[in-house]
Amino acid sequence: MSHPSPVSLAPVIRLEDLHLVSQEHGSRFSALMAPIAAPLGATHLGARLVEVPPGKTAWPYHSHHANDEMFVILSGSGELRYGAGERHKLAEGMVAVCPAGGAESAHQIIAIGSSPLRYLAISTMREPDVLEYPDSGKITVFAGAAAGGEKTLRRVAASFRQGDAVDYWEGEDT
Repeated sequence: MSHPSPVSLAPVIRLEDLHLVSQEHGSRFSALMAPIAAPLGATHLGARLVEVPPGKTAWPYHSHHANDEMFVILSGSGELRYGAGERHKLAEGMVAVCPAGGAESAHQIIAIGSSPLRYLAISTMREPDVLEYPDSGKITVFAGAAAGGEKTLRRVAASFRQGDAVDYWEGEDT
């Protein structure tokens, strides 16, 4: 997907003018999302508007090894699951920062309460990136476009269980 040249775009957009697209998986994951930064020409900053229904979450519990993330809560209430069992309440006007790292900075935002949780998800857009998923024991690798970036630009996008890892030298005997 190509984006218009930043020269032809105004650097300001109203959140209500964004086109939200649904992402759902199973019974736990549901969100409406709209990209903000990339369509306006940003290449090293990611931002999207996210709206999560009560009791749901947008993504699995994960950490990024290359990218910092920041979440600005616009409305609703939620809970940030962070690191080794920490839970932090989120409400309108609050900001959560989840720096790059391993399991110690793994995070997930869950909508609680009776109304949708609406927030801005902002991140650096470094690639390649390695994501860890502590709940499922998976690792994902992205190269060519960072997580949240343009999928068609990815040269590598692979997810696998950590238990499936092989020795560095396996298969290199020839």
